[in-house]
Amino acid sequence: MTASVPPHLDFWCDLQCPDCRAALADVAALRGRFGPELVVELRHFPLEKHKNAHLAGQAAEEARAQGSLWPFVEAVLARTDELAAAKGAAVEGFLVEAARSVGLDADEVELALIDGRHILQVDADDIEGSAIGVKVTPTYGVGGKLLDGRRDRTGLRARVEALLAG
Repeated sequence: MTASVPPHLDFWCDLQCPDCRAALADVAALRGRFGPELVVELRHFPLEKHKNAHLAGQAAEEARAQGSLWPFVEAVLARTDELAAAKGAAVEGFLVEAARSVGLDADEVELALIDGRHILQVDADDIEGSAIGVKVTPTYGVGGKLLDGRRDRTGLRARVEALLAG
């Protein structure tokens, strides 16, 4: 007897992207539909126009290491305008405050941003995304198919559900 493979969704995201913020509602609905067996994997795809997205991705990886990835992602995406407006040291301050707001060890997040321990993970996601054809955020990856979730999301959730249901 073969064990069934849980449904898997790659969520290619830029943490400074307002469209990714809007897509969180779709991700929540998909989790509601498929339950805890749905694996939603955050994949980083920082767009060049969003100067603070790469650093936000590094902070998200530290949040993952601390076991609170999605609360952190939701906190940052809820405030994309503030992240976009931040410059210099204010970017790190914003990310550390966001980490603190969801109960993370903010000092460790700050240290991770200083020592760059998660740079390679964000870079690897970015490179892989480009290699497989991700061009915009959000993009959903399901079963080898990429679906652009950027602007017109009409019917997108239904297409993703159909692919996940197999």
